[in-house]
Amino acid sequence: MDERSASGRTPLLLHACCGPCSLEPVRLLREEGFEPTICWVNPNIQPVAEHDLRLRVLRDWAARVAHVDVIVGADDRDGWERLVAPAAFDRGRRCRACYTLRLAETCRIARARGFSHVSTTLAVSPYQLFDACEDALVTLARAQGLRAVWRDVRDRYPDAVRGARELGMYRQSYCGCRFSAAEAARARHAARDHDDDVLSTIRSSRTDAGAAARAGRVLTEASPSRLVTGT
Repeated sequence: MDERSASGRTPLLLHACCGPCSLEPVRLLREEGFEPTICWVNPNIQPVAEHDLRLRVLRDWAARVAHVDVIVGADDRDGWERLVAPAAFDRGRRCRACYTLRLAETCRIARARGFSHVSTTLAVSPYQLFDACEDALVTLARAQGLRAVWRDVRDRYPDAVRGARELGMYRQSYCGCRFSAAEAARARHAARDHDDDVLSTIRSSRTDAGAAARAGRVLTEASPSRLVTGT
């Protein structure tokens, strides 16, 4: 592949985890002088119906809005079960293995297709293990003779969320795998329990305050002279 595309920008293969997280990376990479081609490699997304929905949303946005090509890589679910799933709820180990599996395939495709630069939209999400993802991308890109383009764009995540909402894009409630879905559900339940505790405390405080106010009124009505004279 030529070092410069027809647009005059440097071609780059961009691993994408979903449509919404692609909005800001594509825009910022173009501003920086790159022309991204999206690479979809996400065998972690479960169930398959969820995987297919996210891919459809990405492809629709890429074609109608971003005008960016999409390459769909191997969906190695057996490899994910063998190499990633054994870590289960050990999130650090699981996510590192997952990054490695997905980005290794992305880098393999980049080299096969003649790209010299590679990146990932995972860098925009504050929910990812940022340093672990960077280490995986840089190491795997170097092994394939590629240049890793890694930028800390987590501060753009609110812009990506806002943009996705404005476009009516589907936004998932968990990263992708069944373990992350369970972790996200636990976090939501914990947040709801916390909110319930706060509301219960507020209601209890209001009840106590009301009872105290009523007791004060009873005392006042029962002994007006003593309250006035202090005797």
